[in-house]
Amino acid sequence: MKIGLFFGSFNPIHIGHTAIANYLLEYGPVDQVWFVVTPHNPLKKKKNLLDDYQRLELVNRAIDNDFRLRASNIEFNLPKPNYTIDTLAYLSEKHPKNEFLLIIGADNYVSLKKWKNWEVLVRDYRFVVYPRPGFDHRNINFGNNCTIIEAPLIEISSTFIRQSIAAGKDVRHFMHPSVFQYISEMNFYTK
Repeated sequence: MKIGLFFGSFNPIHIGHTAIANYLLEYGPVDQVWFVVTPHNPLKKKKNLLDDYQRLELVNRAIDNDFRLRASNIEFNLPKPNYTIDTLAYLSEKHPKNEFLLIIGADNYVSLKKWKNWEVLVRDYRFVVYPRPGFDHRNINFGNNCTIIEAPLIEISSTFIRQSIAAGKDVRHFMHPSVFQYISEMNFYTK
């Protein structure tokens, strides 16, 4: 089985994330998409980051019983900081019959050289790269291990959602209704 790994803090998960996953399942090279909730990306600041299990709960609510999608807490029990190469090695050992593909935005792909053991990632794993708003990816050499998908551009970000909630804006239509309900009930991102 081909498993697309969609790594992220998902702080919070929104319809842009799930729309890309759905597009990959319908038009791309994967049979399932696993949303790998990352406790803390070593390349990002931890400010405003919800607890790991709260973000996992948001992902579980967003996937809403779609058997093709899975929320993964695999990185919660791995050594910190989390590095993609270590997670892939662990998953490949635990699930040798599956092929794992990395789902990544074109803007993040071009910054791979900042990642731990990026050369091994590019050599040993396949990538599924999707376009990002404001980033022209047409002239980039992605190499042989990349599948470029022309998924619809979605100009929603978790940062936008957090800032909007803090400003008192109604952003219910940017998230699965169950995700919005949980965020509202828990008063997440209001400060």
